[in-house]
Amino acid sequence: MAFPNVRLSNRPLHFIYLCDCSGSMAAQGKMQALNQAIRQSLPGMAEVARQNPEARVLVRAVSFADRASWHLPDPTPVEQLEWRDLQAGGITAMGAALQLVAAALQSPPMEERALPPVLVLISDGQPTDDFEQGLASLMRQPWAQKAVRLAIAMGHDADLEVLQQFIGPDTAQAERGGRSPRRPLQASNATSLAQYIQWASTAVVGAASMPASRVAAAVAADRAGTPAAASTANIHLPDLPPTILDPTDDVGPLVW
Repeated sequence: MAFPNVRLSNRPLHFIYLCDCSGSMAAQGKMQALNQAIRQSLPGMAEVARQNPEARVLVRAVSFADRASWHLPDPTPVEQLEWRDLQAGGITAMGAALQLVAAALQSPPMEERALPPVLVLISDGQPTDDFEQGLASLMRQPWAQKAVRLAIAMGHDADLEVLQQFIGPDTAQAERGGRSPRRPLQASNATSLAQYIQWASTAVVGAASMPASRVAAAVAADRAGTPAAASTANIHLPDLPPTILDPTDDVGPLVW
């Protein structure tokens, strides 16, 4: 019996950038590097989406400075996304940015069939508003608890403790000798920033959109001692890309 050629519905995977646009981001080319890194990562993310037809990758972005606002307010299919450059100026309303994302992760508007979202917080400084309240609002949302939460520190002035609170405790570190994504990733120049954003937008999106059967296989491989991934509560994350400026390294030039 012939079956009609029906396309099965796929599940939305929301990928949200939270981007620090405070005045310090205007120094030393940080904002230019961030815009370029995100723009250059989009073709790779689109290719991962094509390779995982079970998922529909939708991208949004929040910017925060004197206040927080949606830079890309609508969940946009990655293959249709045209990145608009962020501009720097002001202080660091990070708590307000978390409040915005918390509202977006309520059900509705979040779909019941959605895959765990990916949240990437990028900052070069310290919050100037009530970060604790913003984080509490975010973590009251079940979708935030299920989310893959990553943080990238741009330079050495970023508040690593705050970024660690956002992603949660680093419980997946190092029994296998792998470098854990469950800690802030410290980018000290444009090259390492681009590597981390490329990793988040391709390897992590691929893991988050993985069908359940492949997730089970990855978990089994990990339990057998294969150092191919680091576990979180919901997603089996791949190891970090090699960078000469990883926080565990003590060599390499510092630009930021």
